[in-house]
Amino acid sequence: EKTLNFFISGPKGVINDWRKFKLESEDSDSIPPSKKEILRQMSSPQSRDEKDSKDRVGRKMSIQEYELIHQDKEDENCLRKYRRQCMQDMHQKLSFGPRYGLVYELATGEQFLETIEKEQKVTTIVVTIYEDGVKGCDALNSSLACLAAEYPMVKFCKIKASNTGAGDRFSPDVLPTLLVYKGGELISNFISVAEQFAEEFFAGDVESFLNEYGLLPEREMHHLEQTNMEDEDAE
Repeated sequence: EKTLNFFISGPKGVINDWRKFKLESEDSDSIPPSKKEILRQMSSPQSRDEKDSKDRVGRKMSIQEYELIHQDKEDENCLRKYRRQCMQDMHQKLSFGPRYGLVYELATGEQFLETIEKEQKVTTIVVTIYEDGVKGCDALNSSLACLAAEYPMVKFCKIKASNTGAGDRFSPDVLPTLLVYKGGELISNFISVAEQFAEEFFAGDVESFLNEYGLLPEREMHHLEQTNMEDEDAE
């Protein structure tokens, strides 16, 4: 695998991956033919002659190749993009289970049950039961939308009480209700959860509350790392 080449094939594998990435990133209309051919040779060490192929793989970078990789600001930006892609690929391979990143609207009670029963056992599912116009519901839904982006391995859902098929059990005085499931089992149930917060509350307040009960996994940091690299590209 590309992102694991450093551990499998050492620095040579990483160099070859970088060469291939740079060639694919180049604009074929703007790159000089001579430079494009050199990059092609750099990224494709195989040849018809097996002995020659081994020599290409084992040889050191030429001065010409070194200059191509280090010649200008465009190469620096290309290198940043390459590093970013490698980080994202590595993170995806090391992250177990599906990824979500948003709040799913459940339209019916059947869809609610199907979500709980059929989701993978490793996935934590956070469901808010709400109703339009009920105090705290909008703030909680907005907070969960923010948390869904920060915890993409958690599946966040929402459903209107009137759509559950059991609306009589969810009167306004118990809304918003927050339910947490894992492996098809209810592990936490918070009715009138907005009462746990101040008059105005935000994603950080909900995050801290869920963390108190150990309901959220470790927060991912790749969003911050990606933002930092994008800022570098803009410089």
